Amino acid sequence: MRSAFARFLSHTYDGIRAQNPLEGRRMWLLRAVDEFWASNRSKPEASSGLEAQDDPSADDEDPMDQVIDDVEAGIVLRTDFSNEDAWNSFLEKLKKAEEEHKESVGQVGQVGERGDDENSGAEGEEEDGDDGPGLLIKVIDASLPEERALFEGISNLSALRLFNDVDVRPAPPMPSGTKRTTPHRLVDRGGWQEVYLGITIWVYDAQSNSDHCLRLVNPEGDVYGTATGDSWRAQVSHVYELQFNMTFLGMKINFGGMDRWDFAERSRNLREVGE
Repeated sequence: MRSAFARFLSHTYDGIRAQNPLEGRRMWLLRAVDEFWASNRSKPEASSGLEAQDDPSADDEDPMDQVIDDVEAGIVLRTDFSNEDAWNSFLEKLKKAEEEHKESVGQVGQVGERGDDENSGAEGEEEDGDDGPGLLIKVIDASLPEERALFEGISNLSALRLFNDVDVRPAPPMPSGTKRTTPHRLVDRGGWQEVYLGITIWVYDAQSNSDHCLRLVNPEGDVYGTATGDSWRAQVSHVYELQFNMTFLGMKINFGGMDRWDFAERSRNLREVGE
């Protein structure tokens, strides 16, 4: 968490938590970030983007923590449930990608698919033992109707808010000669940008049934003018290798500084959260 948002939380978080005791950490942080944006913050200082020494929310739990507590890097989140044949075909391709990657770099993790247990479609646990590494990629395939309703057709931003923690940082620097964008919290509002911290999210959507691609969701803007929640479609055969490279080798998807993210998904996120 960046120092500026942590300082803001030091004055607001405890009160929000006390007023909404049945919620969890991520919802409390989202309530806090709404107050942050409503507070007409001054422009960021040089130290605003530094990591905070203290995070008021660090010791609090969230309902989704138990879903991803065995995840080291990323999740494949199924958000379309209309075609079981296509989904099963996709899983076979994902498993093949895992096996091919293990052959090339050695076993670094495993693709874990939640089993259909009797308790909760989204909360199934992997039986990997307590001492082994977390899953590099975990598949979340909800089975209960109420859980499918939570995930079905959701936006990139909604997925980030379910599984990652919100933060605020200085917006990316504006290149010389560039016109400032229309103010928006996911892009640049008063020099700040809303971002998300946590695991990588790959979204299986309706289009995935035919193209066997996933939306790779960016938790923060890239170059100036791009937005938190932007995504691009990656072939299933590349997912495991990309996740490994992003997690362990520091690879970033930036298109060489060009804005080649999915504009339709960006527009959807911007409309969902407002300015």
